[in-house]
Amino acid sequence: MTQVFTDDGRVFPATLISAGPLVITQVKTDEKDGYRAVQVGFGERKLSRISKAVAGHTRALIPREDMGFAVLKEKRLTNAKDNEMKLGDSFDVSVFEEGDVVMVSGISKGKGFQGVVKRHNFKGGPRTHGQKHSEREPGSIGATGPQRVFKGTRMGGRMGSDRVSVKNLKVLKIDKASNSILVSGAVPGRRGTLLEISGK
Repeated sequence: MTQVFTDDGRVFPATLISAGPLVITQVKTDEKDGYRAVQVGFGERKLSRISKAVAGHTRALIPREDMGFAVLKEKRLTNAKDNEMKLGDSFDVSVFEEGDVVMVSGISKGKGFQGVVKRHNFKGGPRTHGQKHSEREPGSIGATGPQRVFKGTRMGGRMGSDRVSVKNLKVLKIDKASNSILVSGAVPGRRGTLLEISGK
């Protein structure tokens, strides 16, 4: 993350994202596959690190002889305009413009097993009045009548590593030379997390 000053003196917290180019590696149709979608390839990885099935699938589209795509992802098609997409087409950050409002989705940081104070914002127990070690305890977990704990009761457990979407992020700058895009605010995940940027 960084911060960006606009021409009128306002400052925005911002995230710099490497975005593209994406290459269409497969086009799926209703007639052949039962649904409409495109598969896109992103990034570079040595062919020795890619299975032969995937390498053969994308052989004609790989960026270099010894390199293949690092990631293949599929996206369903809904718009009629999407019929114009063809195998081998590529697109980059030029599909966005400065001032666009986008949504960024990705896998959030994993935090492991966490207690209820961090996971569910519980207050914890009282510090005095006969209490000893109950600062971060959950307290009661239900009535004694049913003789069980109801499903969905908020307790400690695994936290993070969920798919998170952050809406209404503004595109502040676009660098077509390096295929990078600067969006306002924070995005899910750590450095190196694979993100999906979609317009409205």
